Amino acid sequence: MAIPFANGVVLGADSRVSTGTYVANRVSDKVAQLHDHIWCCRSGSAADTQALTDYVRHYLSQLAIETGRVPTVKCAAHLMRRLCYENKDNLMAGVIVGGWDPVEKGSVYNIPLGGTCLKMPFAIGGSGSTYIYGLVDAEFREGMGEEEAKSLVKKAISHAMARDGSSGGIIRTVVVKETGNEREYIPGNELPYGP
Repeated sequence: MAIPFANGVVLGADSRVSTGTYVANRVSDKVAQLHDHIWCCRSGSAADTQALTDYVRHYLSQLAIETGRVPTVKCAAHLMRRLCYENKDNLMAGVIVGGWDPVEKGSVYNIPLGGTCLKMPFAIGGSGSTYIYGLVDAEFREGMGEEEAKSLVKKAISHAMARDGSSGGIIRTVVVKETGNEREYIPGNELPYGP
């Protein structure tokens, strides 16, 4: 999930990768960096989303060199959207793109399975998201501060992990601001909610 705040964005995800009922990887990193201040949360097929993030990372690097400017989050989201939409029959990928740029400051875009691209006040996705829509609707408000946003991301993801069998492991978060990126790791025994 991702929540923008005044000077940036907080992105977070669990770490469980499963194939049916078997957990293939319990400490995967589902939060991937696309450019200096642009990140994404991956859900769906791990192989598909890894390939997509590799392509978008490559295209954004090329764009930055050719134009001599940092790419916007909107540009990254639309590159991801184009790849998802034009290959929608072959992909199983839901992606949340978020980050900071000089134009929009902190912004979040949601790209669900069909390849739609929507700018959102916050975004949640993946199999665990269905369990936390009510929680996030009740607790989210426009203009949250950095600590409030970080706290809600951790709380919501830990609730999803407690209810959804395909979500679990640890929580990885990244706070993206103009000044830099701050990654955090919350182990399973230190989650704000859980069994």
